[in-house]
Amino acid sequence: SQTRKSDNMIIPIRCFTCGKVIGNKWEVYIGLLQVEYTEGDALDALGLKRYCCRRMLLSHVDLIEKLLNYAPLEKSDAK
Repeated sequence: SQTRKSDNMIIPIRCFTCGKVIGNKWEVYIGLLQVEYTEGDALDALGLKRYCCRRMLLSHVDLIEKLLNYAPLEKSDAK
């Protein structure tokens, strides 16, 4: 089965500071950026007014592809 790239995201579900749910906004945010919204306009369109929530999306770095290279279950125990 083929998975979409967004299915492999590790985005926090809630803002670390205020607790607002932000995990469901990532795909929409990326979509808005692809249709040439600026970062600020995209965050405004999503209704993210607090700077703590805005920084959660702005500063997110997708590292899942790099993490998947280190599959611990595939390593054999050489004991």
